[in-house]
This record gives sequence, C-alpha cells and structure tokens, in this order.
Amino acid sequence: MTCAFVVAVAGISVGVWRYGYLQALDQLSRQGAADLALASDRLVGQLERYRELSVLLADHPTVAALAQGGDGERAAALFLEVADKTGALDVMFVDASGELRAAAHTQTTANLAAMPFVRRAQQGALGWGHGVDAPLAPRAFYHAAPVFGAQGQVIGTTIVAAGITAIEDEWRGGFRPVFFTDDSGQVFVTNRSELVGWRRPDGAAGLISDQGEERPFDSYQTGGHEVWQVSWGPYLPKAALHLAQDLPIIGLVGETLVDVAPARRLAVLQAAVVATLCFAFGALLFLAAERRHALARINAELETRVQRRTHALSESNAALRREAEEREQAQAALARAQADLLQAGKLSALGQMSAGISHELNQPLMAIRSFAENAVQFQKRDRPDHVEDNLNRISEMARRIGRIIQNLRAFSKQQVEPMTRVDLRDVLTDAIDMVSQKAQDTGAEITLNFPDGSVWVKGGEVRLGQIFVNLMTNALDAMVDSPEKRLTVTLRHDKAILIDFRDTGPGVDVPEKVFDPFYSTKAVGAAEGMGLGLSISYGIAKSFGGDIRVRNCDPGALFIVELQPWEAQEAA
Repeated sequence: MTCAFVVAVAGISVGVWRYGYLQALDQLSRQGAADLALASDRLVGQLERYRELSVLLADHPTVAALAQGGDGERAAALFLEVADKTGALDVMFVDASGELRAAAHTQTTANLAAMPFVRRAQQGALGWGHGVDAPLAPRAFYHAAPVFGAQGQVIGTTIVAAGITAIEDEWRGGFRPVFFTDDSGQVFVTNRSELVGWRRPDGAAGLISDQGEERPFDSYQTGGHEVWQVSWGPYLPKAALHLAQDLPIIGLVGETLVDVAPARRLAVLQAAVVATLCFAFGALLFLAAERRHALARINAELETRVQRRTHALSESNAALRREAEEREQAQAALARAQADLLQAGKLSALGQMSAGISHELNQPLMAIRSFAENAVQFQKRDRPDHVEDNLNRISEMARRIGRIIQNLRAFSKQQVEPMTRVDLRDVLTDAIDMVSQKAQDTGAEITLNFPDGSVWVKGGEVRLGQIFVNLMTNALDAMVDSPEKRLTVTLRHDKAILIDFRDTGPGVDVPEKVFDPFYSTKAVGAAEGMGLGLSISYGIAKSFGGDIRVRNCDPGALFIVELQPWEAQEAA
C-alpha cells in the first residue's frame, strides 16, 4: 500500500514538473523574443543612420566636384571630418569606373566595382552590404548612395562604412547572448566576442568555431521549442532556448540563446511542493486511520463501562427530571415578574406624559383666563373693540393648546418634525404677552433689547414659544422675594443666534442639575413646581440643533438659548 502511494506521488510530481517546465519555457520564449526584437531594432537603427549619411554626402558640393574630376584631397579632408564627427569607420568616394578617388582612412588603388553594394549604387539605387574582404576594413557594414550628374546619369558612389566592433562595444555583455548571422550562416555581429566568425554547419543546427575546433553541442525539441545544449564558454548558458528573427532590411538573421535553468528550477520547485503536499496529505490519512483504530478500541472499552453504569445513569435521569420541573416553575414565576415589571413601566411612562402635558398646558390656560378676565372688564366699560381683540387672543391660545398637545405627543414618541423658518422677534413678543400678566402680578419689569428688523431661525413657532415662556416664568417665580425685580431679554447675533434671559433673583443652587427631569427648587405643592419645564425646553432646543446654558450672575441667573440661523440651514 505504501509503495503504491509513493509511486502515485512520483507520477504526479513528474507530470507537474513537465507541465510547469513547458509553461515556463513558453514564458521564457515570449521574453526572449521581446529581447531579441529590441536588440534587432537597436542594431538596425544604429546601421540605418549611416545610410542617411551616405545619401547626404552624395548631394554635397565637394563630392559633386570630385565626381567631375575635382580635388581628391579636399574631399578626403571632408570625409575625415565627417567620419570623426559621426563615428563612421570610413567614408569613401568611388567614380563611375569603380576606382577609389578619395577616402577618410583607406589608402588603396583597388577597383571596387565588383562589390555588390557598389554595383547596385551605380545602377541608381541605394546599396548595402557587409563583409571582411580586403581592401576594406574587417567586419564592416557598408551603405552606398549614387551620385547623379547633370543629365541624371550616375557619375560616382559615396560609401559609408560602419565598424561593427564599435557598435558591439556599446551593447557587449548584455543580459542574454545575441548574435546576427548572414546568408552563409556566419556570425557577423554579437554581444559575445567569443562567437565572432563562428559558422553554422551545412544543414544542421548549432555553430562551429572559426578555428575548426569541435565544441560539445546537442539540440532537441520540447513543447514546440528548440533547446540547445552547449559548452562554449562561461558567458554562454549550458542549456538554452534558441530563437531566431529575420532582418531583411540589413540582410541578417537575429538569434538569441535564453537560459532555461530558471524554468527548470521553477518546475522542480512546483513538483517538490506538490510532492510535499501529497506526502503531507498521505501522512494525515495514515494518522487518521491509526486514530480510527485507536478510537475503535476505546469505544469497545466505553461500551463495557456503560453497561456497568446503567443503573447510576437511570437515577441521575430521574434527578434531572425533578430539576427540570423546578426550573420550569422558576421560569413561569420569572415570566410573571417580567409582565408585572412591564406593566409598571407602562404606568410610569403614562404618568410622566400626563405630568408634562399638564405642565405645558398650564401657561396658555393662564393666558386664556387672563384674556377672559380682561374681556369681562372691557365689556363692562363698553369697549367692544377690546373685547373682540381679547376673544381673538383666547381663540389663538386655544389653537396653541392644540398644537402644544400635538408637539408634546410627538416629543414623547421621539418624533422629529420638519423645521421651518421662524421670525424670532414675533415668537419672543408672543411669549412676553403670555407672561405679561404674571409680571404685573409679581411687580417685575421686563426689559427688551432687540435689534432692528426680523431675525430668522430654524425651528417651530409653538415649541420655541414653550421654551421662552418656561424660562421667563421660572425667572418671575425666582424674583418673588427679591428687592429688585427685573428680567432682561437680549437678542444677540454671533455665529449663532443667542437669546439671554437674565433675572435679579437668588441664582441657581446646582446649575448642572437644572435640566434634569423633576428637578425643582420650588416648594412642594407650589404651583408649576413639578420640575419638567427646563428638561422639556432643553430637549426642544437640542432637537432644533441649539442649546441652553445657565450660569449665576451677581445678582441673579443668566439662561442663554442658542439657535441656528435660517441662512445656515439653506446653505447646508
């Protein structure tokens, strides 16, 4: 069983290695092809600039004069200057017969008419070629451009030779070996100097040394890729992908060798990981099997113990039944207690709501009584216009009572009504009217400090009136025993709208508690002494995005109501 498992793991690992190796070769092939294309474009670009130089020189006046039999020394000086500035290996001029008339460096009298690129230029086309043939320089790439006479005939040729060694020096020792072979299979350009001059065997892959020395070589196909195995030097990979790309524009074939060692390492790593996981899984299965056998033995022992303890378990079961019955009885008692507690909570909430409603309705009811008494007095004095005015005020107070009940119901249910634009001056004026009779009864003076014009805030007219009436009523009650009774109401406009209510009473004993529900400094049994007014007013101000603060002064107390201006609401 163990041997079969090991063989299966080995087969899976080999398959993973093969698949991972081929996938890595595909990736290396794409990377190598991109690098070869980049190197090929670089070589073509470096050679093509010399072709443009040959075309420019063909139109130069000195070259035209030389073609007509002019001074060769002057042209040679020009060619030397051009070669020095452009890095060209040599610049030459050949007449129509193929004789070399002037050159930057070459000193020869040989006839170059047999050169293929010279023949092509003498036919009126651009010629190019490469070679190592004397009398020209070794390993050079040539561009030839025709020089035309006045009648359109070819009267000479300008030749620009690019030194391959100088080009190789710019990119020798690159990341991957790259070499370019000509039609004969000879390595003409490469970034590995040890490959210069090597040739491809006839009808076979690989390269052979230019010294005729045999080097170890083998090649094979795997997954559609050609892999070379070589031992050609320390700077060439032992096993590499061979990739090739034709470059017809310069008559060469670009080739590269991409090391496959990373692909093999990756494939081995993947196979090792899979094998490790398989062996780990097998070990877990083995441990699970052993554990199952051990559990079977333990289970047999447990069954024996269970048979011996059946009587004890029966007695325990009976005891558990009795305990369950007791717990059910306790649960039923707990449910009844919870129901009673819930009913008590409902009654408490109902009592708090009724107390708040009676407190908030007391102020407008007092105003109705005051207006009704005034109406009776005006009726006795035969002042029907004032009677009508008081009756209208009584009707308005009745409507306000309805709105107060609606607002208190919404407040107790934590409902938020849409806020509207409210003229604060009008609300304060109405609130002062509601407490004016109380101020007269207590002998208090109410002083107003209002700015000119309307002051618009966001809120509700009735609920803001509740705040102001509560604050002014509390202030009047606090000043009953004071020698000086003066309530000053000041409207200020800072970043927010501030309304100051300052009295001349004894002040507040515990300022931090005045807004707690049912907190009151009035005597027990006194009218309006339930302690809900400031708590409700504080909640209303908070619902409008404002605040109420209090501090003691000398003398009296100062309540500051902060509200948000309507302009800020519109901007938001």
